[in-house]
Amino acid sequence: MVEPEQRLLMLIDKEAGQGRLVGALAGREGWRTLSVDDSETAIATLGTRQGMQLSAIILDQAVPGDRACELIAELKARRPALPILMLTTSTSPQLAVEAMRAGATDYLVKPVAPERLMQALRNATTREAPRDELIPLSEKMPANLDFDAMVGTAPPFRDALAKAAKAARGHGHVLIEGESGTGKEMLVRAMHAASPRAKTAFRSINVTGVPASSLESVLFGHEKGAFAGAFDQQVGAFQHCDGGTLVLDEIDRLPIDVQDRLIHLLGTGSVKPLGAQYGFKVDVRVISASNLPLADLVASGHFRQELLDLISRTSIELPPLRKRDRDIGALTRYFLHQIGQQPGLRPLGVTSDAMRLLGSFDWPGNVRQLQAVLFRAAVFCEGDALTEDDFPQLREIVGEIEPVARGPMRDSAGVMLYSSDGNLRPLEEIEADVIRLAIGHYRGRMTEVARRLGIGRSTLYRKLSDLGIDNAA
Repeated sequence: MVEPEQRLLMLIDKEAGQGRLVGALAGREGWRTLSVDDSETAIATLGTRQGMQLSAIILDQAVPGDRACELIAELKARRPALPILMLTTSTSPQLAVEAMRAGATDYLVKPVAPERLMQALRNATTREAPRDELIPLSEKMPANLDFDAMVGTAPPFRDALAKAAKAARGHGHVLIEGESGTGKEMLVRAMHAASPRAKTAFRSINVTGVPASSLESVLFGHEKGAFAGAFDQQVGAFQHCDGGTLVLDEIDRLPIDVQDRLIHLLGTGSVKPLGAQYGFKVDVRVISASNLPLADLVASGHFRQELLDLISRTSIELPPLRKRDRDIGALTRYFLHQIGQQPGLRPLGVTSDAMRLLGSFDWPGNVRQLQAVLFRAAVFCEGDALTEDDFPQLREIVGEIEPVARGPMRDSAGVMLYSSDGNLRPLEEIEADVIRLAIGHYRGRMTEVARRLGIGRSTLYRKLSDLGIDNAA
């Protein structure tokens, strides 16, 4: 392919090691990297023959420091169409806002996973219709570790939360499946915060963020001299989390040989570091997260059935946003409230036309993408409420929206009262939604659910059975 070979990336960075890493990652996809180590050289380079060939810029904030936003603005003034990605160690939303207003295309918090960095470059340099506002930003807003912070009333979603709330109180391994961006990480942290192990060791490992050659050492540890380069002993994640919780994110990407070792560990409760002559018992709760249905990977031979059986004592599936599109309104209001609390931003409303536009998109990036889109729109909004005009790229993708007849109506709690044909829904369906809502709201505490609904526990369980509601949910 000719086009990738012609893409030139300018890296503004004074760390030689990081420069080599970024250059190597970019080189895998055909990028050439031009490195400069100060702001003046970067600006001067734009006017050179090489500078005119640039397809993107990565700027490490450590180079210009407090003047990073000034440098971004200067670069954008000289080359308005050139995507600029900023690397930083800061998780400050204020800096993210300022960088974006200055012209940054994306804002990446170090250490950045290789795939995250490459995805940011792919998104920034796509040749398709402009989709800047759809880029998954890495801004870091304070995360609520509470089931109540997970907004939505769609039955599959509330069932998943109720099941998670009940499972949180136990010690069994849990598997959470769902597309990227559906809220798996937030659900994991809510479960840990509500669990008996809340104050014990907790560690989360993204399988794709660890080099394959290092994965076994990271998980199981190794002894000094176990292999070339093992100059010191390393304590593995399972030993570190003894008595606590270990999260294995994107477990669907776990290599088969590591799966086999994990099967042995979970089956025996004993971990043996690489190069060790002994093993030792550990008590670790494993919460696994997968973007893909593991049953499908078992069928194709890419995942061990025995491992699936061990990690899925409780199995939870988070639905994609397109299957809970009626939650978009509540999620939008929730995110705008959260965004409005961040330094440099303010509370905003949202017009009905903007809501129709948001509701017309299928959100392949799910809830995370919706949050990113709202964040970007809020940064640049000059009015008191977001309108269609604040989502120009989204409107271009969706196209013209046909006027729609009155849709389902809800009460203030978010329970639908009317069906799409304008008639009232059957009482049984409304009652089922109310019970699901209560189970999720009170985190599966069935005594509290029954008390708040004004019924006895035996009556509640009878209704669960009659209405076909999963009370392990």
